[in-house]
Amino acid sequence: MQTTRTLISLLLITMLAACGDKDSSGGAGTESAEKKADASSSSGQCALVSTKDGSALPIKAVDTDTPEAKEFLATCINPYTKLYAADAEMAKAGKKKFGYYSCTQCHGPNGDGQVAVAITDARWQYAKHTTDKGMFETIAGGSNGGMFAWHQQVSGPEYVPTDDILKIIAFLRTQYKGGGDTPWLN
Repeated sequence: MQTTRTLISLLLITMLAACGDKDSSGGAGTESAEKKADASSSSGQCALVSTKDGSALPIKAVDTDTPEAKEFLATCINPYTKLYAADAEMAKAGKKKFGYYSCTQCHGPNGDGQVAVAITDARWQYAKHTTDKGMFETIAGGSNGGMFAWHQQVSGPEYVPTDDILKIIAFLRTQYKGGGDTPWLN
């Protein structure tokens, strides 16, 4: 019984420590990689980089991607963000995906935080989350702060496709409570 309590305590401490890892630069070496990859690359694709280490994320457009997903992977601009901001009814599609993929278990029902950090206020876990590209990179490829890699091209076919991640991000943007600038709408 004591061993079980000790293991549970260690697990909780580890999880809490991961939640407190507030690296505002986006991780070691990521800032320079972000600057290099901020716009699309010469091949006409959005150059996605890992939040963990700044390496390239192996996410490419595939036949099963929606036109919106292909647009994002070419431009780094989420086509759903402005649509959802203008139409609360459309944003419900993103909220549904947020619940379906159990994002609510860590981030709460509206992204306000629960076990993991809030993702709807102005206190970004990583500075790059002020862009949809940056938030996509963290959701898709995970982070050193406890976030798993959720994209199916990174973790396996049973995980989340590009289009669903984009809908989730667009929904989260409609829930923003931080005030001030909203660069994802520019």
